[in-house]
Amino acid sequence: MKLIVGLGNPGIEYQFTPHNAGFLAIDRIADDCGVVVSNRRGRALTAKARLAGHEVLLAKPETFMNLSGLSVAALVDELGIERVPEDVIVLYDELAFPLGQFRIAQRGSANGHNGVKSVSGALGTEEWMRVRIGVGKPALEDGREIKAGGRDYLLTPMRKQELAVLDEVLDRVKVAVEVVLTKGVGAAMNEFNRRAEPENGSSDGK
Repeated sequence: MKLIVGLGNPGIEYQFTPHNAGFLAIDRIADDCGVVVSNRRGRALTAKARLAGHEVLLAKPETFMNLSGLSVAALVDELGIERVPEDVIVLYDELAFPLGQFRIAQRGSANGHNGVKSVSGALGTEEWMRVRIGVGKPALEDGREIKAGGRDYLLTPMRKQELAVLDEVLDRVKVAVEVVLTKGVGAAMNEFNRRAEPENGSSDGK
């Protein structure tokens, strides 16, 4: 069974904040699969589903973001997953990319993300698949970047217009996860990463 985890903070006040993009992605996948993420196991809310012909466990840790790894490690142990790099996919928000983009990677550093730091620490490796969902501010028309304000920005509910952009991205994230499951992470990276950042061809592996 594949484990697909979205990172975020439990609680209605955090539901539509940028930091909860991972939770929202899991909810979108669950909704499309006709399941509800409500079973408690491994310190997470979970649901079994069938996605792209694969049995998967969808999970949203209840540990809060900076302790996400405790839940991920508990689920890996409970499911008897031995090949973490092949069988664990984590979805989370990424300030380094503007809202509207996402990137798939096989490994990478935390890049200042406490949830990612916790997952890598608990699993003892940075070798796990991830989908980094952009929540940063889009560049101005003259190309200048707007730096989003860290914690306050990440924990402030998104505006209706921003949620509309994220809504479209979540549909693409779901398709990307399906491609990872059916064709492998390399094929998914080739298909979605190139399309996500056509302007500079950057291919960092974070």
